[in-house]
Amino acid sequence: MNYAPTIGWFYISINNRSAAWSGVEFLHNFIIGNKSVGPYGEETNRARIEVGDFVQLGDETGHFYHSPVVVGITPEEIFIAAHTYDAYMRPLSSYEYQRIRFIHILGARKYQ
Repeated sequence: MNYAPTIGWFYISINNRSAAWSGVEFLHNFIIGNKSVGPYGEETNRARIEVGDFVQLGDETGHFYHSPVVVGITPEEIFIAAHTYDAYMRPLSSYEYQRIRFIHILGARKYQ
């Protein structure tokens, strides 16, 4: 875990966690910008998405509001898991959104 209070990656309890565990933009900023301990990644396109990566859904203004995790991929569909409505293997195509971005996890760094 990365215990940086505002920009870190940690979950101890519902009342003691980093913003990246509950905020879509915080998650994006942490994963894309992380140079320290914890997961790191890059924005990618649909063709490069893999199981374990994130999909972020947004509206027409560019506000991203949901970060489901990719749990399955076929040539026709991406399947996701999300906690909002206890979704598992839900087709991405069943969501309504105006914008989408894909975050590919490249790895995770450990404490040295």
